[in-house]
Amino acid sequence: MSDTPSHVPVKSIMPKWVRGPQDFVGGLALMAIALFALWASSDLQGMHGFSFGAGTAPRMFAVLLLGLGFAITVVGILTEGAHLATYAWRGPLFVSLSILSFAITIRPLGLVISAFLTFMIAALGTHETRWKETIIVGVVLTAFCSFLFPYGLGLPMQLWPRFLVQ
Repeated sequence: MSDTPSHVPVKSIMPKWVRGPQDFVGGLALMAIALFALWASSDLQGMHGFSFGAGTAPRMFAVLLLGLGFAITVVGILTEGAHLATYAWRGPLFVSLSILSFAITIRPLGLVISAFLTFMIAALGTHETRWKETIIVGVVLTAFCSFLFPYGLGLPMQLWPRFLVQ
């Protein structure tokens, strides 16, 4: 086998009229996020006269994002662009799981255990993790957070699990 790239045409699932698939799909994704934001902010109070309501800024940014997404989609139709690239799902999946685990475990387990657990779950996002260094960094960051939030910032955070504190 040689190291020269082959000149095989890239097979695409996009219609022929889409010349820049990456821009086209990215624009559609931005428009989907904007439509979700418009729907999610629909029950918030809007602008009345010169006074801003709670839904004014989210709606303004969602409309702006909708317009930008539309423009990027049009660019994907009109100009030649990159094909869809492969995407590694491992990193975003484990970072999302770590955020979810922190939200679920912060109250029952306290800051110390949930912060360390969150860091360890996020470290699973890459196969390049060196566990000895990861555990050391996790302990140091957890200790830093355990002093910063309750003492440095004065936030009333529970440090240890409820069953140990009682």
